[in-house]
Amino acid sequence: MKRFSAAELRERKRSLSRTDTARLRRMTEAELEKSIREDPDWSHVPKDWHLKAQAVMPVPKRLISVRLDEDVIDWFKSEGAGYQTRMNAVLRSFMHEEKTRRSR
Repeated sequence: MKRFSAAELRERKRSLSRTDTARLRRMTEAELEKSIREDPDWSHVPKDWHLKAQAVMPVPKRLISVRLDEDVIDWFKSEGAGYQTRMNAVLRSFMHEEKTRRSR
């Protein structure tokens, strides 16, 4: 275990961020809008998405022990940080599909 001071944690957080906040602050509203329009990650998002948006409070997670195949764990981990959250999302998606299928 390694201890960090508050200053070290702030610096570590700054060094991990890939956002150029100074550049963003210099951008005009029109430049920001153009940047968003040209961002491929936003290409499928409808212009009026926010009209149907709802605030959702996160549900607390429950700690469990589950045995998974090693290759499944390795694959999720290889996709980067947040692998447990992605596993939860896959299971949730499956759950919703099953509920929909069963209610037909």
